Amino acid sequence: MNDPFLAYVWSSVQLRIERLRDDTERSRGASAIEWAIITGLLAMIALGVGVVIYRKVRSAANDIKTK
Repeated sequence: MNDPFLAYVWSSVQLRIERLRDDTERSRGASAIEWAIITGLLAMIALGVGVVIYRKVRSAANDIKTK
């Protein structure tokens, strides 16, 4: 281990192993996936509410009697 290049490679490998074992790196990815799922669910709920409102307004508009 007297060679500086080997010492650098060894420390780089150890750093990468520590990063792989660290849970915070993995939780960031999971958090991004969770946010994507939550956003998708909220978009579907908003679309459903919009459809319900549209149908109610259209039904009320069709019930208006004109001459």
